[in-house]
Amino acid sequence: MPTYAYRCRECTETFELLRPMSESGAPASCPEGHSDTVKLLTTVALTGAASGPAAPAGGGGGCCGGGCCG
Repeated sequence: MPTYAYRCRECTETFELLRPMSESGAPASCPEGHSDTVKLLTTVALTGAASGPAAPAGGGGGCCGGGCCG
């Protein structure tokens, strides 16, 4: 289940809720009980190595990258 971040407009507290995607647009009350909240936009950070060989370093492509510029 994804985690969604919210901010309370009354107490300015930021909090997160774990809820199904089907409930992502549903209203959320802050931990203090206020109902005037707004869902925040968040970014996803992916870490780790991709499987397969690494791309070769340097050269390749374009006029100057390919070595044809004199």
